[in-house]
Amino acid sequence: MNLSKATVDEKEKEIDFDVELIRKDFPILGQKVYGKPLIYFDNAATSQKPQCVIDSLVKYYSEYNANIHRGVHFLSQKASVAYDDVRTKVQQFINADSDKEIVFVRGTTEGINLVASSFGRKNINAGDEVIISAMEHHSNIVPWQLLCEEKGAKLRVIPINNEGEIIFEEFEKLLTARTKFISVTYISNSLGTINPVKRIIEKAHQLDIPVMVDAAQAVAHLKVDVQELDCDFMTFSSHKMYGPTGTGVLYGKMKWLEDMPPYQGGGDMIRSVSFEKTTYNDVPYKFEAGTPNVADVIAFGAAIDYLSKLNHAAIQRYEKDLLEYATHQLSEIKELRIIGTAKEKAGVISFVLEGINAMDAGMYLDTLGIAVRTGQHCTEPVMDFFNIPGTIRASFLFYNTKEEIDALVEGVKKAIKLLK
Repeated sequence: MNLSKATVDEKEKEIDFDVELIRKDFPILGQKVYGKPLIYFDNAATSQKPQCVIDSLVKYYSEYNANIHRGVHFLSQKASVAYDDVRTKVQQFINADSDKEIVFVRGTTEGINLVASSFGRKNINAGDEVIISAMEHHSNIVPWQLLCEEKGAKLRVIPINNEGEIIFEEFEKLLTARTKFISVTYISNSLGTINPVKRIIEKAHQLDIPVMVDAAQAVAHLKVDVQELDCDFMTFSSHKMYGPTGTGVLYGKMKWLEDMPPYQGGGDMIRSVSFEKTTYNDVPYKFEAGTPNVADVIAFGAAIDYLSKLNHAAIQRYEKDLLEYATHQLSEIKELRIIGTAKEKAGVISFVLEGINAMDAGMYLDTLGIAVRTGQHCTEPVMDFFNIPGTIRASFLFYNTKEEIDALVEGVKKAIKLLK
């Protein structure tokens, strides 16, 4: 892979963050929308891609497109090596104990469904309880509802306060001998709240309760270490962290993955097949049925390479500064109310405008070249809790700037004058 413009060698890692240099790595940020410079604040939905990731996709399809594993020809061998190398890159990126603990999935949603289906169907029974939080994405609600309905189990919900924070004392009250599993988001996609997942895991493990972490938002903002957290499962998507859509990761401790039955049947997850009996492949292949998403996994590896060469401490400082600046500037608008004011937040600000429909405001901002997300953000229970139909969500990553935030603030003020 060619070194990106923004990459730094080890000696340069102490240099502070240069956003203008970073922005040159992302070709889409240089375009105009309706004659205005694109300002992209929909990063919680999906991140933009650096040129090295785009190049990786083109190179695969141009030079060594082939199905992987079992093929003896040159293209298949080259593709297989490139694909398998990414498993090791992911292991190192999240500090898993082994690359066998890394299962490739289509994204966070499939990772959660895999665990609910495989672990859940084996280990959850009638009368058992599964705990989630009140700020979960629909993809971390519905799979557990389906499981509980099938098994006669009960779904319990950790309440949140008016700031959008988990009420930890209420979580502790939910823990009983009936609790068999906990699945919580690391960072709320609609509120930006950073949850105390390590504390949750420590408390759960005192009662031998396994915990899954939805890290879809976290991997783009935080340095994630699964061994330090001691989570039993973690899942996240490539496209939230500068990689392609359609691929992601399920991490699981080996003791659980080895004990779980397969999620789907098909090629690569089998060792031997007869009409009488099928024996399954080893972990992680046991969970990877069919032709995998070869191109996007390889390009996901390019995204990990890109991120690994950046100064993560500087990025976190920069993103925190952006969030604080945006929060202060938007809070100065008297018609605006921020939804989600947790003490610990990552780069998301959701807000409502008095007397103005969120979608109307979002459509007006779009005419100014400003991309925000409007609606419920797949967190309808959160909107019900705050008694609102939806929010305008601006979400930031390290390629955004204070100048872009200033444009957002001015655009919101114009929207209020026009639409109120």
